[in-house]
Amino acid sequence: MPDQPLRANLTRRRALGLIAVTASGGAFMPAIARAQDQPLLLPNAGVCTITPETTEGPYYFDPVLERSDITEGRKGVALTVRLQVVDQHCRPIEGARVDIWHCDAEGRYSGYPGQGDGRDVDTTGEKFLRGWQPTGKDGIVAFGTIYPGWYRGRTTHIHFKAFPDQASVMTGQMFFPDDVSDRIFAGVAPYNGRRGTRDTMNAADGILRRAGTGVESRVRRIASAYEAAMIVAIERQG
Repeated sequence: MPDQPLRANLTRRRALGLIAVTASGGAFMPAIARAQDQPLLLPNAGVCTITPETTEGPYYFDPVLERSDITEGRKGVALTVRLQVVDQHCRPIEGARVDIWHCDAEGRYSGYPGQGDGRDVDTTGEKFLRGWQPTGKDGIVAFGTIYPGWYRGRTTHIHFKAFPDQASVMTGQMFFPDDVSDRIFAGVAPYNGRRGTRDTMNAADGILRRAGTGVESRVRRIASAYEAAMIVAIERQG
């Protein structure tokens, strides 16, 4: 895939015509598409289920960075994010572009002013915790990053965009179990060095509630690091 980013020229109807199939929850796909029946699906990512796509949020920009390691030295618990892009039949889509972006351990996004608890940190020009990759033959991309922190009004999450082709995009967010987040935030630096405590858990997050209760990624601990996996299925039209 070339370095030039995909510029999706979408109508609202085209964008909303795409659906996501995430790792758990939502309405089930036909039984033939379930992970236990479909050996092509990413292991340890649950079953294929349908959920609406979620809002992009205010902090997206395209840094034109094709890379697998997006940390840029940010401190935090090591996390591998594994996303598999598939079609409505849960068949892997090769060559899809996948972007992810998220905040650091202190709740700051790169590339914008007004970051941090005091809204007084300017990260304009920085590109940490952002990047994109093309999917392989198995539809999978893997990013090396850190476990995302929190900021007021939102539960812990990572944003993503999946471009199956030049003309379409699916925008979503992946969420994390509260018990895992609480354990990291309370016991690991620099998460536990912040003033105050996070004010929004999964049950109170408006975006998560609208998306449904089954949009948490499957998270597992591997030694001192974590892995979060999700299957993202796009209903390709036409």
